[in-house]
Amino acid sequence: MLEIKNLNVWFGGLHAVKDFNMIVEDGEIHSLIGPNGAGKTTVFNAITKVIRFQGGEIVLDGENITRLKPHEIVRKGISRTFQNVVLFRYMTVFENLLVGYHTKYEMSMIDEVFLTRRYSRETLKAFSKVLDVADLLDLKNKLSLPASILPYGVQKVVEIGRALMADPKIVLLDEPVAGLTEVETKDMIRVIEKIRNDWKITIVLVEHDMSVVMNISDTITVMDFGRKIAEGKPEEIKRNPEVVKAYLGDDAIASGA
Repeated sequence: MLEIKNLNVWFGGLHAVKDFNMIVEDGEIHSLIGPNGAGKTTVFNAITKVIRFQGGEIVLDGENITRLKPHEIVRKGISRTFQNVVLFRYMTVFENLLVGYHTKYEMSMIDEVFLTRRYSRETLKAFSKVLDVADLLDLKNKLSLPASILPYGVQKVVEIGRALMADPKIVLLDEPVAGLTEVETKDMIRVIEKIRNDWKITIVLVEHDMSVVMNISDTITVMDFGRKIAEGKPEEIKRNPEVVKAYLGDDAIASGA
């Protein structure tokens, strides 16, 4: 279980996230939504320590991980993707996936220099993990291809695969269907559900496509102007007047939208 307690983030004089609380239960798909600028990605950045925050705690399975460094957060079991795909374009899919294993290696520089048995053992473990991830995400026939020639939707899947290489308990996906075609979006939904169902990994999702959010989420948390304004099941969120107001304005409430 992931708990965010009273999170506060300031950027100079801007109070970007205000007393934010959220609990993500094990095994669920939990979506974090809100208008542009609501603070959603800032919450992700705070969880993964991409940014410093000025107040609050991050707790994973009862352990306070607030003071950990980014690579330590990954080792504890939280991986993420970003809004924009960040792949090594001229490396193969295999090589891009392998990069995600770097926090799992249990060997020293001496092992690498002298090609010890430990080096061989760790390399085999890493290669085996690549094949497992590729099998889960239907990437096996693309492992030898450079990332630069892949369709955008497949590049996004590769980035998710790289996050899975660290054996996470929780994966944070930042706008996974943004920029995708209708067909690619359906494929991405299948990927997300497969990760949760087959590997029992908890998913936290930031997404603007409400049809996707409503179809795959177990729980939805809604932010506006840095604050949590609602939380609940998809059907509850659809009917929440505060959510309608945040997205459509006061006129929508008055007209009964």
